[in-house]
Amino acid sequence: VQLQASGGGLVQAGGSLRLSCVASGRTFSNYAVGWFRQAPGREREFVVSVDASGIREYEESVKGRFTISRDNSKKTVNLEINSLKPEDTAVYYCAAVWDRLYGATRRRAADYDYWGQGTQVTVSS
Repeated sequence: VQLQASGGGLVQAGGSLRLSCVASGRTFSNYAVGWFRQAPGREREFVVSVDASGIREYEESVKGRFTISRDNSKKTVNLEINSLKPEDTAVYYCAAVWDRLYGATRRRAADYDYWGQGTQVTVSS
């Protein structure tokens, strides 16, 4: 599967963005999808994921502000980001893996096999 992330941009603190991850391939509904982010000088970190059954998992710092959703008919996973903070500034990546175990925790980059190219989110204070 190939992934294409988009939707990043420059926004003021408190603003909102909607990131999208569009996949190619015929069986997108069988994949778990995660979003990660990487700020300059920092390691890539888990943000949120949704598995093939729709189970969502959020990193603690984004709960209540980030919402992940998937539309299998469009082969798309969206990430709605509200109340943006300067510390949310990073390149955001979507990733996917064939979901063999619904409800499994997938917070490591190594848990995913396919990656999109990333989209830059910059939040000004």
